Amino acid sequence: MTRVAVPLLIVLGVAIGLSTHTVVNCGDEDEPDICSAVIGFSPLRGSLIAFAYEGRGRIALRHGDNGRAIVDFNEAIHLNPNRASLYRDRAQAYRDNGDLGLAISDYDEAIALDPKPAAPYRERGRALIANGDLDRAILSYSTAVRLDPGDAQARLDRGLAFLARGQASEARADFEAALALPAGKDTRTQDAARAKLAELTNSAPTEIPTPRR
Repeated sequence: MTRVAVPLLIVLGVAIGLSTHTVVNCGDEDEPDICSAVIGFSPLRGSLIAFAYEGRGRIALRHGDNGRAIVDFNEAIHLNPNRASLYRDRAQAYRDNGDLGLAISDYDEAIALDPKPAAPYRERGRALIANGDLDRAILSYSTAVRLDPGDAQARLDRGLAFLARGQASEARADFEAALALPAGKDTRTQDAARAKLAELTNSAPTEIPTPRR
């Protein structure tokens, strides 16, 4: 190998590395034109370019453009059908768009591809609740709680599902568990659990002591 060839190979390697980095991370910036440029001009195709569609879809999702997001996630899934996060993101877009059946199907697919993260089970539970399927929602929340016992939102959501099913004691246990977990910077979950506990306490029938004979 000549002395000229070595630096040329180094430059080419750096260029390829930068191109790959741009493709994979174009959605990190809130600028869809970067992803669009990658999609339009990058020589990289196949599953790698799916990252650019995914990034642009996530930007659209953050801005509430669910239709645009779904189109991009469809393209990304076509190019890389085995990436669980694509189904999770498209499920969110479907759910926000009111397409609950499609959202639930995508959460199912995401979980089948990667069953370890707790969040998809929790989010599927929300879609199931919105679709009126309390029983399956509670099962999905229970899996989320088992996988991540520190997920206060899953505890709160399961408590609300129990409450809707008339299981006040189970709901109370979940609200108390959510309150016992660290709140962090965002206290909305704990605030909601506290409010629901107060409602349960106020609505509980007053026990009348049995008079002594």
